[in-house]
Amino acid sequence: MHGSSRLGSGRSVAITTTAMTPSPSSSPRFRHGRHKKTVGRDDGLGGRGSKQRVLEGAALVIISVVLKRKCFLLFVPLLYIAGMLLFMGSLNFDVVNNLKNGVAIMHHKRATPGSIYRSPQVFDKLWPYMEAEDLSHNNTLMTAWDPKLQEDWKPCGNRIISNAGLSNLPKSNGFLIIEANGGLNQQRLSICDAVAVAGLLNATLVIPIFHLNSVWRDSSKFGDIFDEDFFIHTLRNNVNVVPELPADVLEQFDNNISSIVNLRVKAWSSPTYYLHKVVPKLVQLGAVRIAPFSNRLAQAVSSNIQGLRCLANFEALRFSETIRTLAEKMVDRMVKKSTQTGGKYVSVHLRFEMDMVAFSCCEYDGGEVEKHEMDMARERGWRGKFRKRGRVIKPGANRVEGKCPLTPLEVGMMLRGMGFDNTTSVYMAAGKIYNAEKYLAPLRQMFPRLETKDTLATPEEVASFKGHSSRLAALDYTVCLHSEVFVTTQGGNFPHFLMGHRRYLYGGHAKTIKPDKRKLALLFDRPSISWEYFKRQMREMFRHNDVKGSEVRKPSGSLYTFPMPDCMCKQLETKNEDRNSRRVD
Repeated sequence: MHGSSRLGSGRSVAITTTAMTPSPSSSPRFRHGRHKKTVGRDDGLGGRGSKQRVLEGAALVIISVVLKRKCFLLFVPLLYIAGMLLFMGSLNFDVVNNLKNGVAIMHHKRATPGSIYRSPQVFDKLWPYMEAEDLSHNNTLMTAWDPKLQEDWKPCGNRIISNAGLSNLPKSNGFLIIEANGGLNQQRLSICDAVAVAGLLNATLVIPIFHLNSVWRDSSKFGDIFDEDFFIHTLRNNVNVVPELPADVLEQFDNNISSIVNLRVKAWSSPTYYLHKVVPKLVQLGAVRIAPFSNRLAQAVSSNIQGLRCLANFEALRFSETIRTLAEKMVDRMVKKSTQTGGKYVSVHLRFEMDMVAFSCCEYDGGEVEKHEMDMARERGWRGKFRKRGRVIKPGANRVEGKCPLTPLEVGMMLRGMGFDNTTSVYMAAGKIYNAEKYLAPLRQMFPRLETKDTLATPEEVASFKGHSSRLAALDYTVCLHSEVFVTTQGGNFPHFLMGHRRYLYGGHAKTIKPDKRKLALLFDRPSISWEYFKRQMREMFRHNDVKGSEVRKPSGSLYTFPMPDCMCKQLETKNEDRNSRRVD
């Protein structure tokens, strides 16, 4: 007999004849000498003009023969190959094979607009104009967000949890053990989904185990990063959580947690799957494991399950006392350093670490030294993934498509164009910046009030955090959470969770700049661009981010980034409910 769930189940080409139409007369400018033979003419094909003409002639001969013999269909493949040769010849691609690692790197001799890193030249052109505006004191930070565009949303997660306020939970079907992997916010996602699954299965959740990730290399346990007692207490009326598996239960598995059956659950599994496949095993065995557990629950689930996700992420999960104490000091110090802007500051999540630059396969202005360093970093981090035979790396295409991490210089120019002047205090959340001495210099030039963990906290204060990337990320997370403006530059769990958390705290508006990197690639490719035009484009980009700040979650979207309407209610709705005494707090 299966155990019961408290939350219920989830949810042809036309040819135009022109023989009778007279051709327009050619312009007198081009009649003279039009039939003269040109000697040594540069036809723009990179020295391959004669070869190109031979190919074109051969193609015309083939087409003529094919049409005369009426065997068109038999020669379609040949025509296709001829066409491709013409196409490749006209575009003039140069494919260079790196014999050492077997990777083909494709370069386009006629560079596509936006495909080359020309940002330093743009900065040299625009810097005098930025300096001239330093004394204007018309800082965008003081009136960053248009209040007319902000809707009044208010947290109301408990309202949609059916058993909120109950003092006793139904009898548990068994113990659920999950393993959270990845960095800080991937672990956070796993924890919140585990709470939702435990509620769905009517299971007792054991405090999640943290997997030692090969990239993050952080040995921290749950209690080192999050307040374990607070987590258990906040969820007490909705999900039963215990610090560890009881001794008598563990004894049934030879006192070895690895002996507990590990259920391999597919990514984004539906509530129905859990009810049909996991509950029977849970009841039968008394305890089950699911490891790894990242992204193991579908986005689209019933409101009760979403309510548990809301409660876990926005209310139950708070950082440990050690992290909170230092993070609050850092926020206070940041506010004091921002006195010229009323205590308001900008935070930037800058993803320009060596690993990120290497993984993106983008090229900047470091020449052969940079290429060698990136090859070495890719080999260290991904062991041959980028050396597979036949793999084509296209740095220029990556830039045009907006896949390249923004440099500190590009972030600085973008913010200055948006109207943040040199009196703006900026907090930079980042790991170790690649070639920091070179790449951070122009950002400090544009924003002399630049702060980081290392400038806001003393060496003694951060000593216990060193070597623990998730704890350091928690400090960054807190300082960014309380900034007036948050800038995300490369995506990932960190900015996605922050945008959602900021919406939850700030009436539904993320107060976040998410740059259009495709547009930026084109603008940074124009060394002759005028300051007025650049500013106009940046102000429009900022306006777009303001309008999109209060987005409501789409069916396929993440609740952790878009908490409305699952975790938040419109103020008007809340007032009506309060008036009718229908809301459960």
